[in-house]
Amino acid sequence: MQNKKVLVAMSGGVDSSAAVKLLLEKGYECAGATMWLYSNEDIGIDRTKTCCSLNDVEDARYAAFRLGIDFHVFNFADDFKQKVIDNFVDTYIAGGTPNPCIECNKHLKFEKFLERARLLGFDHIATGHYARIEFDEKSGRYMLLRAKDKAKDQSYVLYNMTQDQLAHTLFPVGDMDKEQIRRKAADSGLANAQKPESQDICFIPDGDYAKFITDKKGEQPHGLIRFTDGTVLGEHKGLINYTVGQRRGIGVSYSQPLFVVQKNVQNNELILGTADMLYRRSITACDVNLIMTDRLEQPVRCTAQTRYHQKDMPCTVYPLENNRVRVEFEQPHKAVAPGQAVVFYCGERVFGGGRIELPTNY
Repeated sequence: MQNKKVLVAMSGGVDSSAAVKLLLEKGYECAGATMWLYSNEDIGIDRTKTCCSLNDVEDARYAAFRLGIDFHVFNFADDFKQKVIDNFVDTYIAGGTPNPCIECNKHLKFEKFLERARLLGFDHIATGHYARIEFDEKSGRYMLLRAKDKAKDQSYVLYNMTQDQLAHTLFPVGDMDKEQIRRKAADSGLANAQKPESQDICFIPDGDYAKFITDKKGEQPHGLIRFTDGTVLGEHKGLINYTVGQRRGIGVSYSQPLFVVQKNVQNNELILGTADMLYRRSITACDVNLIMTDRLEQPVRCTAQTRYHQKDMPCTVYPLENNRVRVEFEQPHKAVAPGQAVVFYCGERVFGGGRIELPTNY
């Protein structure tokens, strides 16, 4: 086997530790490395609910010791703050709903980490993501596929991967389910075999996004709450406290249930509508990355997800200028949030994806 040297991104969790074991069993020469992205104590997070903190560095170091491999720590805290945390805060203030896991994968795991691995002489990197990579002989391109375990599939947050990154990345756990992975870790004597899952947004204490943003940027201005026809319904407490699709906790009464359908940042207004107004047949997306082809020259019929672990829905993707696309759904799609990703699938394969833009029809 050629190109056997692999640097495994070890988060301190069971998936990445099991990934090392699986690679060793296949004859790869492995080392482990953890990206230190922040200190738990600095942002007040319990150690059992995070990844990539100092506590998790020690968990990963112990797992590497048990597996008999060398271990490294990369301090990427400055990059994480700039590319992930600051982006998260700025996107929320701009009225979007960011996905920091996607930004972390794009800028840290598959850019900075791969760059460091190459400097150290490794041929590939590997992670504990539940996804698969295959080389398609017909097109001459690497393909990103859903994991065998659909309940754990993480391909949605990996759509930004480039051909070079796919060619130099391994996903050892993508063909297995979680219970198989835990058994593999337990059989290997790993103390993290039953370690709890990390939360989606690792740096937000208790999921309180508004408090986190307020601590960073100060109290956000209050403004008007309007119905989609312009009628004033009340006053909001800062747009960062609301998300598209939200119904409870808005603080207004009406003759029928109302939902957040848009955050108008320009006028600092929260726009409410009835349930049917949450549905859209068409959206646009920018910063598009394609995996199955170099460029989109003709409309493509496929399926799309606009949220993590959401069921993908049939659609047609139309090319636009400036690396943008228009997505037309066959059936109206509910609660599409600007700032989130729309990811396109052709069966099991990820066709590509982009960042959902702010709608302008309210």
